[in-house]
Amino acid sequence: MDKHIRTSESEPTENSAIPSAETSAEGGHNAAQDGKQKKKEWIRVLKFLLFSCSAGAIQLVVNFLLYDVAHLTYWVSYLIALVASVIWNFTFNRKFTFKSASNVPVAMLLVFLYYCAFTPLSTLWGHYLERAGWPGMLVTVFSMAINLTTEFLWQRFVVFRKSIDTAAKKDGSDKEDQSSDDSRSR
Repeated sequence: MDKHIRTSESEPTENSAIPSAETSAEGGHNAAQDGKQKKKEWIRVLKFLLFSCSAGAIQLVVNFLLYDVAHLTYWVSYLIALVASVIWNFTFNRKFTFKSASNVPVAMLLVFLYYCAFTPLSTLWGHYLERAGWPGMLVTVFSMAINLTTEFLWQRFVVFRKSIDTAAKKDGSDKEDQSSDDSRSR
């Protein structure tokens, strides 16, 4: 049987381009849910941005204190500051941005793997951009923008992809969404 032909109204086929009466009747509901989901994703992006900015501030302050005040070497100061900011960022994004009840050690390992790739790559491109005449601050801002974007994508689609909003459902704090879903189903 052709994949494009439906056998019944309640069984849409894999590639069906014609919506069923059931799908059409719910079309407004699905559009409303899509709009709600898009809003939720934009809020998630905003939260990630704000927590990442606070992590960047922590990294700058810790690096300043260790390098300029305590006079540790740059690499020791940088590494400690980076670890402090990553732990801060991971903790708050896991709890408030992605609301994940996932296995923390596994999630941290995945974030660690991200930084195993990002840290050497950003060091290399930073070195080459600086040699090409880019000002150091511009290289830093460029690297932070790449880090912000790629880390969000990594956490959203790799680290927490299957566990987004599971903490809210686990502790019952998602009652508002549940009650509105219940009222729609009646």
